Amino acid sequence: MLSSFPPVADRDTRVMIFGSFPGVASLAATQYYAHPRNHFWRLLEAVLDVPGLAGRSYDDRLACLLAHRIGLWDVFAACEREGSLDSAIRQAQSNAFEALREHAPALEKACFNGKTAGRAAPLLAEAGYRTLVLPSSSPANAMLSFPQKLSAWRLLLE
Repeated sequence: MLSSFPPVADRDTRVMIFGSFPGVASLAATQYYAHPRNHFWRLLEAVLDVPGLAGRSYDDRLACLLAHRIGLWDVFAACEREGSLDSAIRQAQSNAFEALREHAPALEKACFNGKTAGRAAPLLAEAGYRTLVLPSSSPANAMLSFPQKLSAWRLLLE
């Protein structure tokens, strides 16, 4: 079984972005969205209007997200998977979403990076959070161009 990362959040976090589960590059680097072709950090750079965010150190990127009251976590705490595709996830174990109130008591909105993560949206909506399923930032999501993804991701802050 592979294990995900702890949440990146604090008491002021208002928006949480949920991925499904870290890919191979992210697991190797022990960093959310470490694959260089993943659009995640470029999307956040544009949405937050923070030039150069994608090129900063990982710690600086996380600090920037927290300063903008945005947190990160994954839907799955553990799973079996070969490769990085969501379609290869097996034996998935969900994260303990009830812990959100502890990690991020000010949380208002749960956003999901892609359809697989988005399957958890009804559960979090039931818990009282506003939800938004975004197009996946993964390079495997080639159906949408970067500008098309960005147009949807701008809704993150609304």
